Amino acid sequence: MWIPLLSLIARLGLAAVWLVSGWIKFVDPSQTVVAVRAYQLLPEVLVRPVAAGLPIFELVLGLLLLIGLAVRAAAVVGAAALLTLIVVIASVWARGLSIDCGCFGGGGAADVDGWDYAGEIARDLGFLALAAWLTVFPRSPLALGPGSRARLSARTQPAMAE
Repeated sequence: MWIPLLSLIARLGLAAVWLVSGWIKFVDPSQTVVAVRAYQLLPEVLVRPVAAGLPIFELVLGLLLLIGLAVRAAAVVGAAALLTLIVVIASVWARGLSIDCGCFGGGGAADVDGWDYAGEIARDLGFLALAAWLTVFPRSPLALGPGSRARLSARTQPAMAE
């Protein structure tokens, strides 16, 4: 009974993260361009397309998780995105750049230190743990997807059946 409930909490929590992050980027596209450029990883020709696609990507992940459709797939894709972000933040830290990650708005040059980056990585590891949980236990109450739906009962739903 507690596994579907924990999956519901993880699904809605991660949905909120992606929806808030995506919406903030969506309503301020110029700041998203600044944030993407600040990482100094992409050729300039790719900065704007990545900045334009990122909010849509995050909003789609958030909506899928919110309504409970393709939960395992959304969790796997979200986990890959979070792993990428963790590596990118570690890269910024290792290269000695001082930027705001832009994950929840902002972005660009900022007065930050290693503790800020460590905090961002720790936060993203927490989000990654939620995505990992949903990869293994995607079924939860109030999900629309047939492979994602679970009932709260004394019996446990099979974890890998989706």
